[in-house]
Amino acid sequence: MAKRPASDTIAAIATAPGTGGIGIVRISGPEAPATLRRVFVPRRPRDRFASHQLYYGTVIAPDGQPLDEALAVHMHAPHTYTREDVVELHCHGSYLVLQEVLRHVLALGVRPAEQGEFTKRAFLAGRIDLTRAEAVMDLLQARTTRSARFAVNQLQGQLAGLLAAIRDELVTLLALLEVAIDFPDDDVEIFQAEAARARLRDGIFGPLERLIAMSDQGRIVREGIKVVIAGRPNVGKSSLLNALLQEERALVTALPGTTRDTIEEFISIRGIPVHLVDTAGIRAHEDPLEALGIERARQKCREADLILFVIDARAGLTDADRDLYALINDRQHVVVVNKRELIATEEWGGFAPAFPRQRVVAVSARERLGLEDLEEAVYRMALGEAGKIAEQMTCAPNLRHRAILEKTLAACHRFAEALAAGAPVDLLAVEVQSALDELGDLVGLTTPEDVLDAIFSRFCIGK
Repeated sequence: MAKRPASDTIAAIATAPGTGGIGIVRISGPEAPATLRRVFVPRRPRDRFASHQLYYGTVIAPDGQPLDEALAVHMHAPHTYTREDVVELHCHGSYLVLQEVLRHVLALGVRPAEQGEFTKRAFLAGRIDLTRAEAVMDLLQARTTRSARFAVNQLQGQLAGLLAAIRDELVTLLALLEVAIDFPDDDVEIFQAEAARARLRDGIFGPLERLIAMSDQGRIVREGIKVVIAGRPNVGKSSLLNALLQEERALVTALPGTTRDTIEEFISIRGIPVHLVDTAGIRAHEDPLEALGIERARQKCREADLILFVIDARAGLTDADRDLYALINDRQHVVVVNKRELIATEEWGGFAPAFPRQRVVAVSARERLGLEDLEEAVYRMALGEAGKIAEQMTCAPNLRHRAILEKTLAACHRFAEALAAGAPVDLLAVEVQSALDELGDLVGLTTPEDVLDAIFSRFCIGK
């Protein structure tokens, strides 16, 4: 897809709604410098604004009335986020003031920015590829320091670098094939099948397969998992929620059935965003309100990525526990033996034989004991056997990337099969070109306009 320069000038409030110390109105495009001169009066008059330098002055309305004291900066193209002239007005963080400033900027013929349009212009201008543009969105939505670090690494081009290396290998293969097509009668064998197989194995198949394998763990670090706390009434589910949150979020009493609806919060466990759900205790009951809570608990268990099945250490494994466990034992889960402070230490392991193939963790929600072991179990269950690999990852493909990488890999396999069958070089070139076209979609070289629109529509206005 050809990069096209924008011809109009756009503006938006670039800071989040609400009250703050500073709020920013951002303007980008060919009319940004002229707009600055019409809405901003520096304290010391000047003919031009030096690039990337802050100036103190007043933002004014068209009739000359002051709107706010502010700092203004003009960043000259092409050394800007969008590679266009960019102006920012750093005002006081009143959303009312920012809306008024933006209104007067738009009255001068500037167009309101669409969602993600500043970043889209950076992409269209060739300053960043599509994977780095998507990393901006990941960074804005990051819920943990680890997912933010993933996004920053991708923003700095680590994923783009891995993809570029694969693309270079494919380009080399295609170049050799095209030379062989152009000089079919040459005495020297230009395209060597054995060398092509080695290039495929080491420089293409291996890296593609690793990136695809990384995508599941990347999704978990980026988006997190839903963990549901389930069990019969009064085993300490709400106490466990409070212990993991390190705050008294749920009401806790000695009466069974206190929790009649779900309570949902986000926490970070080893850098993994966890959507934690406390549910009503599941039991047979005639109370209509509690019955609704129990049905909702069952539904949340069906939706969960991981279930923490809680039992009472003091009461032991009851028939009600066994009946409930039969409902969830086909789902990924960890058995949590709560209230371990009420039994002898040597009794903690007595529950393990009842769950021979499951991780069993003894905790005390009230005393905040054993929580590190539980968090470790959640982390390992979330990431599976690839947990240690994921700890070494610095970036990872998202679901869109994975789908394209799988198509690229399929094209490369077709090339390998055709190569083994002795197909003519022109047919081999078709499969290599197909793989290159797929990678072009991934980084934005050939991505359809509707796909680009869908990607950038997820951004906030002003970014």
